Amino acid sequence: MCRNNLLATVVFSLICTLTVLVGGCAHRQAAPKNIDNICQIFRQQRDWYRSAYKSSEKWSIPIPVLMAIMHQESKYKAGAKPARTACLCFFPGPRPSSAYGYAQAVDETWERYKANTGNWGANRANFADAIDFVGWYCNLSSALCKIARGNTYNLYLAYHEGHNGFNRRTYRNKAWLKKVAWKVQSQAKRYSSQLASCEDEFERPRPCCLWPF
Repeated sequence: MCRNNLLATVVFSLICTLTVLVGGCAHRQAAPKNIDNICQIFRQQRDWYRSAYKSSEKWSIPIPVLMAIMHQESKYKAGAKPARTACLCFFPGPRPSSAYGYAQAVDETWERYKANTGNWGANRANFADAIDFVGWYCNLSSALCKIARGNTYNLYLAYHEGHNGFNRRTYRNKAWLKKVAWKVQSQAKRYSSQLASCEDEFERPRPCCLWPF
């Protein structure tokens, strides 16, 4: 009898654990099927358009710029993390940074974002929070680094190197990084052309002053 009770307890515990694990994964949205087409992205995830639009309006950074940076950073994977370094050629070592989520924001900068915006419940694996972070950061880049808000190339360099790094031109001898920045700029241009052909399909959030009370 005791054995049966013990077995039942173990099985119940396993079921509960699996339920929690599955539930924890289920709330994350899968990456879009075609990440190179912004129209297809927003058709698959219509709430993403509303979040991107809100961030663009709030921080005055074009939607294609925001999305191109996120495309480069995580390929729209909610739980994205930097690859682990190799240890003794065989064993996985530590990750090179604490970057995490859609925007690949590191711990320190994410905490600064929450403090500056008051968005204390922000989650890096939440698209709306992540796209708002990208807008916030690019807005700071424009102010602190004197970068035009539509200059994807320099905005990405500042995003990668940090504001102090960009102003010190730490990217100057990083040919690989400048190549990536050009790639992000090309993606933003592609997104801009695509969005112009389909944006009328998507519902924009109403201004707050029009919301019913």
